[in-house]
Amino acid sequence: MRSFLLATACFLAAGVMALAQTPVVEMNDPHPTSPAVWNNVKSTDFGWGSIDLRYKKDDVPALYKAVALHGWRGERVNAQAVLVTPVAVKSFQVSSSDLRFGRHYIPSDKIDKYFETYVMGEVVFKGDSVLAPDRLVKAGKMAVEAKTVRPVWVTINIPSDAVPGKYKGTLTAKCDGKLLAIPYTLEVSDRVLPEPKDWKFHLDLWQNPYAVARYFNVPLWSKEHFDTMRPIMEYLASAGQKVITASIFQHPWNSQTEDPFESMVGKFKGLDGTWKYDYTVFDKWVEFMFSCGITEQIDCYSILPWHLTYEYFDAALNVSVSKKMEPGSKEYEEYMLPFLTDLAKHLRAKGWFGKTCLAMDERPKALLEHAYSIISKADKEYRIEGAINYFGPEIAEKMYDISFALRPGIPALTPEQVALHLGKGNRVTFYTCCSPQRPNTFTDSAPAESAYLGWYAAATGYSGYLRWAYNSWVKNPCVDSRFRTWRAGDCYLVYPDGPSIAFQRLIEGIQDNEKIRILRDGLDPKKAALLDAQLQKILDIDWEKSTDAEVAQIINDGKALLKSFE
Repeated sequence: MRSFLLATACFLAAGVMALAQTPVVEMNDPHPTSPAVWNNVKSTDFGWGSIDLRYKKDDVPALYKAVALHGWRGERVNAQAVLVTPVAVKSFQVSSSDLRFGRHYIPSDKIDKYFETYVMGEVVFKGDSVLAPDRLVKAGKMAVEAKTVRPVWVTINIPSDAVPGKYKGTLTAKCDGKLLAIPYTLEVSDRVLPEPKDWKFHLDLWQNPYAVARYFNVPLWSKEHFDTMRPIMEYLASAGQKVITASIFQHPWNSQTEDPFESMVGKFKGLDGTWKYDYTVFDKWVEFMFSCGITEQIDCYSILPWHLTYEYFDAALNVSVSKKMEPGSKEYEEYMLPFLTDLAKHLRAKGWFGKTCLAMDERPKALLEHAYSIISKADKEYRIEGAINYFGPEIAEKMYDISFALRPGIPALTPEQVALHLGKGNRVTFYTCCSPQRPNTFTDSAPAESAYLGWYAAATGYSGYLRWAYNSWVKNPCVDSRFRTWRAGDCYLVYPDGPSIAFQRLIEGIQDNEKIRILRDGLDPKKAALLDAQLQKILDIDWEKSTDAEVAQIINDGKALLKSFE
C-alpha cells in the first residue's frame, strides 16, 4: 500500500505542475440543458451522487445526504459527490475529515479528492459530440459557474493495517466561506487485499513515452523526460500493470497515434554487410520501467509492423533506409534473422530473456506463420505475445501470451481451451480498442463499463486485460479527447495531470477480480454456485438492449455477493 500511496502523491504533484501549463479550460456543451431546470433551485447544495453516473454540467441531479461504503484493507474505494449551484461561486474547495471508528482512525491524507473537469468526447453517431466529466485533477480551489454542477471524485486508500470496523467521517465543501458538510461511513472488512504488485490479474496497458516528451516539451530520453514520466508510470504500476511496451521497430502501428512510436533499437549495416545494433535507448527505457515497479514482462513490437517497412542505417550508402520487405522472403530473413539472434544474446546478457515476448498485434495467420519460422531459427526459446482480432484457438498454441478482441457474449476460447493454455503456464487475456462500442472506456462510456472488464475476466477465466493506449495523448487531451481516427477517449486512460473516471473504475474491477480469486477457494458448493450464476449474468448481458443502469446493477449485485462471502 505504501508504494501505491507514494505513486498517488507523485502523480498528484505532477498534476499541479501540469495544471500550470494547462489550466482548467472547458469547451461549450454542444447539447445544453434548458435553463428552466434551474427555476426551482434556490441555493447552493452539496450531496452524494453515484459513481455509476456521469453528471451533466448544466443539469440538476438528484443527490443523497449520506453514503455507506465498504472495502477490504488495502483496497481503494470510490465515491462521488456533487456541488449544485444556481449562483456563481468564486472559490470552491473540498476537504475530508479523518475517518473514525472508536479510537481508531484512517487519516484524511489517505483520502484523495479530485475535481472532475469536463472534456469533449463524442457519441457513437459520427459528427455528434458530448461534453463529459472524466478528467480528475487534484482538488485545490476553483471557481464554479452559475447554474452548473461540479462533481468531486473521492478515492479512499484503506491502509492494509486498518482495524476492521465501521468508520465515520464527513466531506466538506467550502463555497465562498460557506461550509456544506455531508456524512459518510466506511465499513472496513477484516479481509486484506494484496499489494498491486502481487495481484494475479495480468494488466497490459501500452505506454507511449513519445507522447510525454511532446506534451511536456522535454527532450526525448533526457533526464527531464524520465523525471516527467516517473509519476505517470508509477501510477500505472499502482494499478497492477505487468508489461513494459517497447517498440523495437519504427512505427509498428503505422503512425496511428499523435506521437508515433519510434524504434528503441538502432540498426546499422556496415560497409562489409555485417550488422551492429545499439540498445542504449531500449535498455534505458526497460531499466526505468523496472524502477517504476513494472517488472514482469517486456513486450517488443513488432517484427510484423502494420506497414511491413523496416529501417536501418546503411554505412555504404551513408543514408537511413526505410524499406518494405515481405515476411517469408529472402530479403526479410537476411534482415530479421541477424537482429533477432543478436537481440536474444543481448537479452540473455541483461538477464531479461525470460521476461521478454516478441509481440505482434492483429496480424493475419499467414504472416504469423512466417514470423514463427524466423523466430524459431533465431532462438527456439523466444516467447511470443499476440493480440488477435479474429477467432483462432489454434493461434494460441504457439503464443505464450495471447489476447483476443472482446466480443460480448462470445468468448474467443471455451473454458476447456482456456484451462489448457493456462495449464502450460501461459496467459490468455482480452482487449478492447475502438470496438466494441459497449463495454469500453471511452470518454463518455458509462463508468460501470470499466469495472465490468475485471468481472468479464473472472467470468471467462482469462488472465487479464489488454488495451492499446494508456497515454497516447491527443493534441490537447485535457480539453478535447476527440481524435482524427478513433473514438474520443480511445487513445488514453490517464491525463497528463491525473487519472480518469474510467481508469479509477477499471482498477475497481481489477480489485473485484482479485477478491473473486481469493474468496473462491474457501466457498462451499452452494456459495460457489451463487458466484458462478452471478458471473454467468456478466457473460449474458445483451449490450444492444441493456441500459447503463441495468449493467451497473449487475456489477453492484456482484459486489454485494462478494461482501456476503467475507
